[in-house]
Amino acid sequence: MGIFSLFKGLWSYITPQRKRQLRFLLLLMTLSSFLEMVSIGAVIPFLAVLVSPEVVYKYPLAQPLWSFLNITEPGQLVTLLTLAFGVSAIIAGLTRILLLWVSTKLSYAIGSDLGIDIFRKTLYQPYKVHTSRNSSEIISVISTKVNAVIGIAITPVLTIINSTMMFLVILFILLMADTYIALIGIGGFGLVYAILILSSQNKLKSNGARISVESTKVIKILQEGLGGIRDILIDGIQELYCKSYKSADIAMRRAQARNKFIGGSPRYVMESAGMILISLLAYILIQKGNGITEAIPILGTLALGAQRLLPVLQQGYSAWTEIRGGQAVLKDVMVLLDQQLPSYIGKAQKNNLNFNETIALNKVSFKYEEKSPWVLKDVDLSIKKGDCIGFIGTTGCGKSTMLDIIMGLLPPFNGYLTVDGEIIDFNNQNNWFSHIAHVPQTVFLADCSIEKNIAFGESVHEINFDRVKGAAKKAQIHEAIESWPDKYQTIVGERGARLSGGQRQRIGIARAFYKQSSILILDEATSALDNKTEQHVMKEIIESRGVLTVLIIAHRLTTLKECTKIVELSNGQIKQIGTYQQVINRN
Repeated sequence: MGIFSLFKGLWSYITPQRKRQLRFLLLLMTLSSFLEMVSIGAVIPFLAVLVSPEVVYKYPLAQPLWSFLNITEPGQLVTLLTLAFGVSAIIAGLTRILLLWVSTKLSYAIGSDLGIDIFRKTLYQPYKVHTSRNSSEIISVISTKVNAVIGIAITPVLTIINSTMMFLVILFILLMADTYIALIGIGGFGLVYAILILSSQNKLKSNGARISVESTKVIKILQEGLGGIRDILIDGIQELYCKSYKSADIAMRRAQARNKFIGGSPRYVMESAGMILISLLAYILIQKGNGITEAIPILGTLALGAQRLLPVLQQGYSAWTEIRGGQAVLKDVMVLLDQQLPSYIGKAQKNNLNFNETIALNKVSFKYEEKSPWVLKDVDLSIKKGDCIGFIGTTGCGKSTMLDIIMGLLPPFNGYLTVDGEIIDFNNQNNWFSHIAHVPQTVFLADCSIEKNIAFGESVHEINFDRVKGAAKKAQIHEAIESWPDKYQTIVGERGARLSGGQRQRIGIARAFYKQSSILILDEATSALDNKTEQHVMKEIIESRGVLTVLIIAHRLTTLKECTKIVELSNGQIKQIGTYQQVINRN
């Protein structure tokens, strides 16, 4: 995808509000360019008055103006034009400051819009999409590359537009002052920058690609290193991660440095060249004119124009290098911006989905990719309301995948899931989710209080604290919480790092009880509990039968003792269904 296609795609994701603000910004740029023209254009009459006020005072076309302003002698022109020149310069400067503030604010506002859009689209992607991605790549785009887009796309484009306007204004002024000399100067500067652009674009592109790849590696290494710190400490492999981080970070920063050098280095060459050019122009003007008196106004205008022109050219060139060097990063951002939201977003979901009778898997087969092996094959299963069903089987037999399909997280590759005869799809998926409480083996805990984790997803003012305590009691964690200094306000740490595995699981179970759903799914959810605690928890769950439909995957067969039936899977198919005692006898 070319750079222009990328920018066209980016433009389509800018909100109407931002586009209106951009139009205002363009208007402000136009005003700034006009004021710059006035500021520079005032140099010639200002210097002419300073050098020879009598000539200007006697100029025929200016006489009505002098009469209107009540100017009676040449000396008065110096004060007037000095004041006018100063005011015009101040207004031009203030306008440039305003332009900088508006463009900077707008750039970051657009960056914020893009980041929010990507995060929203990512969160709404089907579960299957998330299982196929590395989260560090997504985090890299949202946290780093979207910010980079501000500096490599949005701000540079605005800079180029502004620089182009200023360039045209300055060019016009210089051409009016002395066409021949202006063309020589601008042509020389333009040729140098054109050569630089042509010679550096491939290097900028390759450096940009390296920055994109290595920045993602950096995020990945950081995420893995900090997320797996326990194992890293035990295995003593800190240096391995340090070396990996060092390699990626150095490669990224070297590429950034090279692009920064390419973008900034011409400035100093052009400043020196500009000084030499001004000196030569001064010599030419003095030689071909009537001496220093005639040359000073033109020379002053050319000098001021060059002083403004060189930064404008350099800003435009630097902006171009940022855009060219950031092409790969922009492409990564566009991939996530182009994510399609599910069709049900913004549409009213069916709100009449009820579970009163049966959940059924009908000839369900599943595999993660077209060429992947089958995880489940032609599975038929009926679950009655109020059932307590245990799932057993060897590792990799498809137990967890089956539960993911029952929960509606994974759509069947073949076959379908029904609830009371109604097929579960994107049109009623969210409604089905509301019926389900799920406790995995590794419970996700946010870095906040126990109370907020149990009432997960509810705002502080919505939390029913009595219900929180009731859920904690059922999960056999209430007494432990009450023994802690901060009780239910205890902060659990990142991913629950301040709690034991058993405590995390019990908080997860308490969260499930708090949700008060009609279906409870436990996927190795008691694996970290001791036998006594597990028995108490399972007792609370079993006593909720009738109100709750319970589906359990357990690492201990004894956990499933009170289940109404047990389903054994083997190689993605149901091997047998029976009571606990029947399964024990057959095995």
